[in-house]
Amino acid sequence: MNVYMGIDIGSTTSKGILLSEDKKIITTYLVHAGTGTYGPMEVKKNLLAQANLEEEAIRYSVVTGYGRKTYEGADLQMSELSCHAKGTHYLFPEARTVIDIGGQDAKVIRIDDRGLMTDFVMNDKCAAGTGRFLEVMATVLKIDIDDMEELAKQCEAPAKISSTCTVFAESEVISQLANGTTLPDLVAGICQSVAGRISSQAKRLGVEERVCMSGGVARNGAVRSAMAKELKTEILFSEYAQLSGAIGAALYAMEKGKKEIA
Repeated sequence: MNVYMGIDIGSTTSKGILLSEDKKIITTYLVHAGTGTYGPMEVKKNLLAQANLEEEAIRYSVVTGYGRKTYEGADLQMSELSCHAKGTHYLFPEARTVIDIGGQDAKVIRIDDRGLMTDFVMNDKCAAGTGRFLEVMATVLKIDIDDMEELAKQCEAPAKISSTCTVFAESEVISQLANGTTLPDLVAGICQSVAGRISSQAKRLGVEERVCMSGGVARNGAVRSAMAKELKTEILFSEYAQLSGAIGAALYAMEKGKKEIA
């Protein structure tokens, strides 16, 4: 059996996927170790083990993401923008706007009916509005980042987080906590802060429905709900949201691999 591999190396996680000749997902793997770590090799090893395949079965492979230039185990490197666009189109062919919030940056991508990127905006200069921002806030509140969604559901009145800088927002949250603001209200306010910042980017670019979220932060239902309110539209979400880049990379690997054989 011939397969195609896509690996997405982020700042904090490495993700991978194997696709079959008929574009079916064979297996996926994610490890919380990103660029400059053992993560990418761990992904490749586990993908093959889970599929019970030898490395020779990989007909072509593409690497993408923040750490793609540090990885030499793929046939080709590709931009994460193109890969997220293509991966999202695979999951939701009707999507035209992709909001990808990763560990260190946030991107809003416009795509056409073929899954090709037509325009984008990116925030990679500031941690506010990224997964890193949520991690810092979770540490300040002494909670697990995965508990944020459930805590936000208990909110009565979301706290107002006015600072757009992570450092100042951290001080603001500590101050509000000391003044008696409840944990659920703070968590909801933090999630709304992320949604507000990224939705502003999306509006500058121009939002075309339908809208899909990808990346690790997409798993946070509180952020998705806040984003839906900010943009006044439904947010499409898949269990494979964090793997969108890897899926796109595997699809490009299939295209490149079949062209070489032809």
